[in-house]
Amino acid sequence: MAVPGRRNGLMEEDDDNDEAVFGELIEDEVEAPAHLRNLAAAAQLGDVDALRLALDTLNGSIDEPVEDGDTALHLTCLYGFLPCVQLLLERGASLEAKDEDGAIPLHDACAGGFTEIVELLMNSTNNTECVKRMLESVDVEGDTPLHHAARGEHVGVIRLLLAHGASPTKGNIYGKIPSELADMDTEAKRILEAAAVEHRS
Repeated sequence: MAVPGRRNGLMEEDDDNDEAVFGELIEDEVEAPAHLRNLAAAAQLGDVDALRLALDTLNGSIDEPVEDGDTALHLTCLYGFLPCVQLLLERGASLEAKDEDGAIPLHDACAGGFTEIVELLMNSTNNTECVKRMLESVDVEGDTPLHHAARGEHVGVIRLLLAHGASPTKGNIYGKIPSELADMDTEAKRILEAAAVEHRS
């Protein structure tokens, strides 16, 4: 989930230098294996037409890592490119592929607060066991997708994950449950604390 110059798929405040951002994308593109460069570039830029072309001519797996263990689905979820996520899912991209930090695409979408993408990912399978595995999936720090949403205080995503059965009481490797990652006196913290109380009763 490491993306230079971006935090949770959003540009930093000093985003007045478009050339620097473009340069970072080109640099990342060079790091991708040669046969995946077009796929990586299209995913990072959110260019759905270029992504479709890259997939049509792909010589390899749609789930092959293109950068830092991230698949194209990870990248489009991280950047919040809904049409690209839809296309990748239509083409069979794995919902449970893990990046080098153990995160699945749902972690990335939750970190960015992309409610529509989270909803799409959750509804892309009729397999309740798959949904359960996604909600319980942890990265190297033991964070579930709900931890990521809590850290960003993304209320819409938090509500959606809880509605699908995410555990508000699961601790990460530091012993922190999701409500402990949200700032005090925020709606996100209130929702998570109430959910934790209800879950324990």
